[in-house]
Amino acid sequence: MKIVASSDWRDAIPFDTLVLVADIVPGEPTRCFTCGADSEPRERTELWAYKHRHPKNHDGYVRFYCAEHRPAIQRPPAAASVAPARGTGRPASRPAAERRVSKPTIPDRVRAMCPNCFVEVSATGECGMCGWAA
Repeated sequence: MKIVASSDWRDAIPFDTLVLVADIVPGEPTRCFTCGADSEPRERTELWAYKHRHPKNHDGYVRFYCAEHRPAIQRPPAAASVAPARGTGRPASRPAAERRVSKPTIPDRVRAMCPNCFVEVSATGECGMCGWAA
């Protein structure tokens, strides 16, 4: 049996992006997560949805925030551009971390299979399940 996650409206929200709640899921007024359960419900046009990353759940989690409490979005730093080498007119080579090294390919080998169990036999030629020997 395979257990899979269900799909719902939260899957459509990108991570680390503020989205208006009314655009995602319509409904009755609701509360800001930071204001708490004692606060007055706000219209969904006044709340922002933010999908947080979670270390143990790859789907993350979504919280609603009012304009006063919405989180600041941190943008990743821009990548440094590669400047041309002086005097040559050619662009500088990529750093070693960016170079891709192709891995040698291993040819597919025909493996010996047990005719009784249909499992791969060991290098000795003997089936570990039923004891059949090649």
